[in-house]
Amino acid sequence: MTVNVRDFRPEDADGWEAVRRAALPFLLSAPGQWAYDLASSPPQQHLRLLVAEERGEVIGTAQVGIAYDSTRPGQGFCNVYTHPDRLRRGSGSALVRVAEAHLVGLGAVEILSWVLDDPAGRAFARERGYEPSRSAHFLSLDLAKGGLPPRRELPPGVELRTAEDFADDPRPLFELDAEVTADEPSDAPAVLTDYARWLDTTWRHPVFDRALTSVVLVDGEVAAFSLATTDGATRYGSGMTGTKRAHRGRGLAKIAKNDSLHRARDAGFTVAYTGNDAGNGPMLAINAWFGYQVCATEVRHVRTLDTAR
Repeated sequence: MTVNVRDFRPEDADGWEAVRRAALPFLLSAPGQWAYDLASSPPQQHLRLLVAEERGEVIGTAQVGIAYDSTRPGQGFCNVYTHPDRLRRGSGSALVRVAEAHLVGLGAVEILSWVLDDPAGRAFARERGYEPSRSAHFLSLDLAKGGLPPRRELPPGVELRTAEDFADDPRPLFELDAEVTADEPSDAPAVLTDYARWLDTTWRHPVFDRALTSVVLVDGEVAAFSLATTDGATRYGSGMTGTKRAHRGRGLAKIAKNDSLHRARDAGFTVAYTGNDAGNGPMLAINAWFGYQVCATEVRHVRTLDTAR
């Protein structure tokens, strides 16, 4: 059977979503997200969304581009997923070939790729010259069962708001996001400096939920938050939870996340997902305190282009 690889088209949205939800049910997306991501990507990212199709059916996807916001120049990314019911048809190999050619043409010196931590995924990456690097966990929490920690009285000087309260000026949330992102463990460390870009990728993104995003203020200053994402139906996700350096060690991230989770449950969401780098001990401990359990693991793989086969 012939597998054809081509660029994403708007009419592929349902097929793309079906592949991603089957392969990564714990990674949230929303209707219209993929077309939005493509349209709002900056030129320096050189983003391509690729689909592998067989007899007109989308059976595989790939997100490919340059990690332009990384502090390490020359990093590209290539994340490939095949529908679990359509494996061993050559779609993954075909997507990787097209993706690598795209990145080589852009002058990338290494390619980063997330691979599910199972024997088949690791073997697929190894056979193509990718070496394992750091890992990250997906975690889930059954909101329908209840059991969230109760809301407690806030300490003096501490207030809870939502992102909706910052609709006229979300810059304080951007500044906090930039500080927290800079401290995240990663082999592709990112620096958030472009406010306009953040507005596109976070504030206006289809999965971002302002009403469920909780913000902690200390003496009127934004100190911590828990950014919420949803699929618009039953699934809720934590996009980022963090605290300004000057306010860490006071449990403010727990306050923000607990408030957001309560809001999500009250709004009818039944399952919560989040993701953490395996080396992010503090955040893993917070999520364990809430009752999250690891449901899958991905391993970042790296191919260095000047030494790869």
